[in-house]
Amino acid sequence: MIYALLGFIIILLIWIIRLEIRLKKLLMGKSGKTLEDSIGAMKEGLNDYEKFKMNSIEYWKNIENRLKRSIQAVETVRFNPFKGTGSGGNQSFSTTLLNEKGDGVVISSLYSREHISIFSKPIKKFGSEFEMSTEEKDVIKQAKENLSQGK
Repeated sequence: MIYALLGFIIILLIWIIRLEIRLKKLLMGKSGKTLEDSIGAMKEGLNDYEKFKMNSIEYWKNIENRLKRSIQAVETVRFNPFKGTGSGGNQSFSTTLLNEKGDGVVISSLYSREHISIFSKPIKKFGSEFEMSTEEKDVIKQAKENLSQGK
């Protein structure tokens, strides 16, 4: 019985020594102060990470808002406005520049041998308050289709 008790005490001592070694590794020093400093440093790092995360979210929201206003669809159609007379050729064009909401501008040029006329019309929600030619309507329709395919 004494040998069993002595063996049990030796096992407990070995176990206590192992625990003491593991505790020293955890604390990395002679006191709990080192562990407290480590936890404090991790908390500071976490706070810095949270600030960075919030700044990044604001930055990306700003970029997203700016992108919504930027030109995302550019289409051009060339045509001959004077088909029966033979003057002009396919030198005339309509070009539209639109953002994802359908706001922007359509620019048209009518070319003839005598002169060139250039027109610009504002576009709101894929339409204009000004009368538009068939070519201008077509180029806006193409831009709208390309925008919907890109989403």
